[in-house]
Amino acid sequence: MSLNFTIDKPSTGSKARAATFQTLHGEVQTPVFMPVGTQATVRAQTVESLKVSGSRMLLANTYHLLLRPGPEVFKKFGGIHRFMNWDGPVLTDSGGFQIFSLPHERAMNEDGARFASYVDGKIHLLSPESSIEMQKAIGGDIMMVLDHCIPSTAPHAQAEAAMTLTHRWALRSLRARGGSEQALFGIVQGACHRDLREQSAAYLRELPFDGLAIGGLAVGETHLERYETTGHVTDHLPDHLPRYLMGVGTPIDLLESVHRGVDMFDCIIPSQLAKRGVVFTSHGKIQLRRSVYKFSEGPVDIDCVCSACRDYSRAYLHHLIKSDEVLGWHLLTIHNLTFYHRLMKEIRAAILRDDFPAYYESQRRELVRTDEDNPSRPMKQTKQRARPGSRPARLGDYEVHTSLQGFSSIRQISSGEVMHSVNCPSDEANKLYVEQSCLASRLSAPAASTASSDDLVIWDVGLGAGTNAMAALHCFEQQWGKGKQVMRSLRMVSFEWDLDSLKLAAMDPGRFPHLRHGAPHEILKSGSWNHSSGLLRWELRKGDFLESLEAAETPDLIFYDPFSFKTDAVLWTPAAFARIFEKCRAKSAELYTYSSSTAVRVALLYAGFFVAEGIGTGPKSNTTIAFSRAAGAAEHPLAPPLLGQDWLARWKRSHSKLPPDLTSEEKPRFEKRIEGHPQFSSMS
Repeated sequence: MSLNFTIDKPSTGSKARAATFQTLHGEVQTPVFMPVGTQATVRAQTVESLKVSGSRMLLANTYHLLLRPGPEVFKKFGGIHRFMNWDGPVLTDSGGFQIFSLPHERAMNEDGARFASYVDGKIHLLSPESSIEMQKAIGGDIMMVLDHCIPSTAPHAQAEAAMTLTHRWALRSLRARGGSEQALFGIVQGACHRDLREQSAAYLRELPFDGLAIGGLAVGETHLERYETTGHVTDHLPDHLPRYLMGVGTPIDLLESVHRGVDMFDCIIPSQLAKRGVVFTSHGKIQLRRSVYKFSEGPVDIDCVCSACRDYSRAYLHHLIKSDEVLGWHLLTIHNLTFYHRLMKEIRAAILRDDFPAYYESQRRELVRTDEDNPSRPMKQTKQRARPGSRPARLGDYEVHTSLQGFSSIRQISSGEVMHSVNCPSDEANKLYVEQSCLASRLSAPAASTASSDDLVIWDVGLGAGTNAMAALHCFEQQWGKGKQVMRSLRMVSFEWDLDSLKLAAMDPGRFPHLRHGAPHEILKSGSWNHSSGLLRWELRKGDFLESLEAAETPDLIFYDPFSFKTDAVLWTPAAFARIFEKCRAKSAELYTYSSSTAVRVALLYAGFFVAEGIGTGPKSNTTIAFSRAAGAAEHPLAPPLLGQDWLARWKRSHSKLPPDLTSEEKPRFEKRIEGHPQFSSMS
């Protein structure tokens, strides 16, 4: 039968779509996650518990059901629905993946796969025709063609041979289908080779399938390769057919794949991890086997209403899992399935509201959190890393430095300087740069027009490990996530000459949680990243800041965070600040920096900036804000105090009030320029 697939709402700013299709056993709304009922049962679940958790459609496997109970049983019962007492839709996998999983116990050729039964040792031939015949006996609503699955990282020639065999089998599967009312999906193959995936999609979309699946993923590739391949395939699939990503995956996999245009999913993860005591919650992924939960009286997830969370404590569930009791597996699978189905409903609702991009950007961080209520052995790890003789992770001139307080930073080996050495880097970035610049309110207030000149432009000078840039990005996403869709566009330009510090931090998002986001990885890969809303563009200018600043877009805000004068002396000179000031002369700009040294403030004043005292962070009683215009401080929402006569008097008494490289002729002119700065003359 035709599934009558209808797109209810395509997402703006994303390839996500909410759709509906009709099966022989009822309507299905997408995106949809199908629990895996391999042998006509979802392990440790009853039909009733599946329905309560929100399950609408199940997956069953042809390979396993062929071996036991066999086609005769399904023919007697009239199909799987009566056999297992399930009245909802069922999709049957063809068995191709299971054959792939037995590489030493089968022989593959043009006819199909010949293998020995794990039940009784009997030899079977699973061909396109016998697979379809078995699926007809099972009576599922959607059948899958038999495909040749290989590792996703297979060489091009091997992947091409498997793809063309899958295409030939697809034609045989269509012929074997005959007049069956059951829907039939084709499977796009080609490993991670873009050209092969394009060829496969182009071939299959011309055949009379009721839907198309993406096969051969989650079998060896990285997460990034999986997402890129998925997105590339959906670019070449027709809009009018459902798209099914086979055997994937984790909650973040589902979100990323919906964003790339996928409608249907299946995976054993919710049940498989539940058996091990792992559950997905609004507080991150939790391992209930840990002893920290032995006395925990609270629910697994306070935001969940499933029976496991409603009726039992973490302590009891911890006990069940440690004791290998089936009840623990049953209850935690209920919870994980409830989490998955709730996620699907939230995604669909966000698409229908047409704000999926905001939901996507907020959830892509939430869905990778790990047990943040009870981090795993934080003090023990800190002591191990800090003990004498231990070697921290290194890359180039940088290494990971972990403080006694437990947070990690990046240390430059040659100079010994640590980025954000006293406070947690993300906390300092938020306080010093994001909050002090009032970035949230600036983004929430729409510009006077949509012209590019009205974009808010941030210079991130000294990208380092990406802390300041990501703080700004997260601020933007928080505002966007609040439904503030009338916002000022943000353009962020990061300057950095050595990317090893960011690469090193990106290798360990557990220690650097601000990098649990696709943006910094894309920056490292291509040098730019665009938010799905189209309102934020982040670009990298790699190289010497002083060689590229004139070519960059004029900033509104400057987060000035290079290493100190000891390491980056040239960036703290009057000459450097004079060039920045000249670039900013056309608009009212603000420069924020962690330094409060007299030398830095004098250099800013000499360049023409109006200099104010910023907030304190860590051991620093204050920091520095510089304005390109006299009215800048007064117009700033926080009205930071400009340096006054008291500061000027202290400067005059200082023994190091002038740059050391000035000649005797230049010193008087320098002093006169500082003393005659409009900032001080207006105060006299």
